[in-house]
Amino acid sequence: MRLLLNLIWLVLSGFWMFCGYVLVGLLWSITILGIPFGIACFRIAGFALWPFGRQIVRKPTAGAGSTIGNVIWFIFGGVWLAIGHLVTGVALCLTIIGIPLGLANFKLIPVSLTPLGREIVSNGSWL
Repeated sequence: MRLLLNLIWLVLSGFWMFCGYVLVGLLWSITILGIPFGIACFRIAGFALWPFGRQIVRKPTAGAGSTIGNVIWFIFGGVWLAIGHLVTGVALCLTIIGIPLGLANFKLIPVSLTPLGREIVSNGSWL
């Protein structure tokens, strides 16, 4: 089931959100100070491309640096990516088949707003 959801996700939403994250990651990576934000963006781009079977959890070792970074991220990049997830999620929820995918888009909004101090882990399945 995860493989089927990931394939449908890839066609309807995942590829476009992946492109958005890569574009924002490239913009962040223009400056030396923005490289950590770009790396976080590329990490989440992979998750946005193939999300089912994996989840994002908070790192227990994340400290004040990630909080400050998340504030900067929120102002300069996170809001636009969250709006992309919101618009895509609403569009997907207009169809019955798209409802699970729309809900998955809504679940990606918090991580698009505050990506630092989080990591992607597997749910235990290879699919």
